Amino acid sequence: MTYWAGAARIAAVAASIVLLSPALPAAGVAGLSSGRNPQQNPLQDPQRDPQRDPRRHPTRDLRWGGCAGVDDPALRCAEVTVPLDHRRPRGRTITIAISRLPATDPARRRGVLLTTGGGPGGPGVPLPSSLAPLLSPEVRARYDLIGFDIRFVERSTPIGCGREVEEPGGYWVRTATPGSFPADAAEARAYARDCVRAAGWALPYATTANAARDMDVIRAALGEEKISYLGGSYAGMLGAVYAALFPGRVDRFVLDSPVNPDNAWRPYELDRTPAFEAGTGAFAAWTAERNAVYGLGGTAREVTDAVAGLIRRAATAPLVVGGHAWTSGELGTLLVAGIYDERSFGLVAAAFADIAAGREPYVPFPVRPLPPAGVPGVPADNHTATNMAYRCGDGPWPRDPRDYQRDLASYSARYPLFGPANANITPCAFWPRIKDEPVRLPADRAPGVLVTAALRDVAAPVANSRAVAAGIRGSRLVTIDAHTHAPYPAFGDACLNGQVDAFLTTGTLPPADVAC
Repeated sequence: MTYWAGAARIAAVAASIVLLSPALPAAGVAGLSSGRNPQQNPLQDPQRDPQRDPRRHPTRDLRWGGCAGVDDPALRCAEVTVPLDHRRPRGRTITIAISRLPATDPARRRGVLLTTGGGPGGPGVPLPSSLAPLLSPEVRARYDLIGFDIRFVERSTPIGCGREVEEPGGYWVRTATPGSFPADAAEARAYARDCVRAAGWALPYATTANAARDMDVIRAALGEEKISYLGGSYAGMLGAVYAALFPGRVDRFVLDSPVNPDNAWRPYELDRTPAFEAGTGAFAAWTAERNAVYGLGGTAREVTDAVAGLIRRAATAPLVVGGHAWTSGELGTLLVAGIYDERSFGLVAAAFADIAAGREPYVPFPVRPLPPAGVPGVPADNHTATNMAYRCGDGPWPRDPRDYQRDLASYSARYPLFGPANANITPCAFWPRIKDEPVRLPADRAPGVLVTAALRDVAAPVANSRAVAAGIRGSRLVTIDAHTHAPYPAFGDACLNGQVDAFLTTGTLPPADVAC
């Protein structure tokens, strides 16, 4: 999501380790209309698009086998062929990897529940295995869990930008310092140029709208008239885009802390900068109250200064501790892993305390995404490359460097911790222009969905969830007062989980929004 892209996944892992519980990396309603927009073109309307007729993609054509890199014999995988350019369905094709964990009670099976990773850039194929133990028996009885890697991620025709390692958190970002803007802009331009050289054939087609169109081909290949869906964070945004493009194919959709597609991506990054500062304040206050344990300072200001000081030192020269040279980007990702989820405060505070003291820290998660074990052919920088490809492809980005300089001046003054990173220039300023148009929320064209969120979410502030719920007529919003991201089901709130489980099992939305 920013440094940040993989920090939500890292935070989930960190929190799960603290709680000794599994981590979730990421997530037609009765009585509600599923209207159709008469102005849609065939790319948007599955009922009028023969490429998405289930008869053209029968389930029997899928060849199910083992899943590369997944140690779960119950999970079976297949590949679905989709057009690279959905406007040219008979042109070049790519493959999308999908996985399936069958419903536990065939007699009560309703259909399929699709899910994929956040980011964008997180894998989805392994998710059914990690998600299944966290779901209620009633939900598991009714749905085949279907995971998929979105186009260009890991098992789905992966791309890279020719770099030997991932960026910290799987996201390209540079924190501006006085006088650094020309060098930052040059580095951003060079990254965009390298991506064009390595994956220029793919970049024009790396959009959330195309990932949603791939989802509908998956639906047809599975032989389903409609799909249900659970998506958290970016995957929630993908679900909203699918609902806009294919409203007649929406069954029961749960969008957990979704990014608002109407705000992606530059406005989203700027708008959440205050939440990053507030999240840091909450982490620092918690740590200061435990100064006897961590020794980073007795006030929130002292803790913030101590952590920011380490990151600034690492920007000058990496901090070598325990055989690892910590860069400023890696320390920034470590901090964001802490501020994304209150359950990881202690783990991250302890890591910074150890680094400050020159001790090797206990950091039980990679701050740079690792290549998937057992999955051949994935470029070393696949997660960063796909994250940037989707971000740059989805929304309009300023092309004039002066726009970034103005944002930097404004946001750095108001938000000194994260303004210099979130407002700085990115490779998207130099990205090749994308022909696909951004997809807006579907208003009254789709059935109502269930949106879930935490009120103190830093990664995707709750305003995103409120906008998505309001932008799909008839939807309901369920919130918890917590400092976390994508809370269903791993955060374990009984009220929120109960609302989601009830919707997935009965199809009935709450009569009004719910504040748990």
